[in-house]
Amino acid sequence: MLKIYPEKEYPDAVDFCRRFVHDKTKPRYVLGRNEYAVSIARCVNIDGFIDDFTAEKEFLGKPILKMDEVPKNSMVVCAVIFVVPLTAMKKLEAHGLQSLDYFRFFKYSGLTLKEISFLTESKKDIENHFQKYQWVYHRLGDATSKEILTKLLNFRASGDLQYMLGFEDKQAHQYFEDFYPLGDGEVFVDAGGYDGMTSRAFIQKCPRYQSIHFFEPDSANLEAARRNLSGFGNIYFYKMGLAQAKKTLRFSAGAGSASKLSETGDVTIAVDALDDIIQERVSFIKMDIEGAEGPALTGARRHIVNDHPKLAVCCYHRVEDLWQIPEQVMSMRDDYQLYLRHYTDGLHETVMYFIPPKK
Repeated sequence: MLKIYPEKEYPDAVDFCRRFVHDKTKPRYVLGRNEYAVSIARCVNIDGFIDDFTAEKEFLGKPILKMDEVPKNSMVVCAVIFVVPLTAMKKLEAHGLQSLDYFRFFKYSGLTLKEISFLTESKKDIENHFQKYQWVYHRLGDATSKEILTKLLNFRASGDLQYMLGFEDKQAHQYFEDFYPLGDGEVFVDAGGYDGMTSRAFIQKCPRYQSIHFFEPDSANLEAARRNLSGFGNIYFYKMGLAQAKKTLRFSAGAGSASKLSETGDVTIAVDALDDIIQERVSFIKMDIEGAEGPALTGARRHIVNDHPKLAVCCYHRVEDLWQIPEQVMSMRDDYQLYLRHYTDGLHETVMYFIPPKK
């Protein structure tokens, strides 16, 4: 049975926050330079920022240091949130630096900091739709999936990084797992193909594929994909997105893999239903389209019902995706086996797999 556990208290974190806010005898730094780091710098007169991935030397009037340059007696708040917060904390610990993650600092510091709205909204959604999550839990096809769901929901409900222990950054292995087969003649739909590397991974695992249908609305990403996939045959490139019907939408481009549909987007893009674009039978659909997975699945209903393809659908862009996406797919075909995998130690890169039962 799915359980959401009571939040734990951490007296050491309370003490760290008190000293970080009030004790000026030790250097104080923030790892990262995002909006959460900025909110700390607005409340505390920190000594600087830590960023190993920039050549810049200053931010908000404070020096930027590499981690190796930080004095060993420093206190550090880690403002890494969505992808590798646990990895970042382990790196700080390996450097002998006293540190605390932003999640606990937000909870215990008493400062008016930038709220992690995804967690706030997730907690409400878990409370309001717990029976939906319970339904998903019981539909999951293996113990690993059930453990992942339990960990993710407890992390979302509490902001306690301890629930993410055991996860690691495995994005290179995303979308391809041992619990489903790939055979000759696969027809692969790469929705949200970005730079083409997922399609390349598919080709390596399934060199005798029949065709690949590659959807990417961002021009720069699409050109990169064409380069990365040059030399491979039967790949059809579509400079467009997927939705439930043909229309034009606004799109925020130029953000790499995070380009997405947005009412305030800087460009317009064409979208259409997969059912109206692809006439051949499809065997595998992957979707990572920044929160537009629901409408795209609606537009793929005929293929899902008639072809019964394998589905690998990202379910972390919206807080309710973890139960709404399986509910949507199962309303089309209730005979899928359901699996869940997570590919970072933060909030991002959760994929739900819908696998047809073995014949």
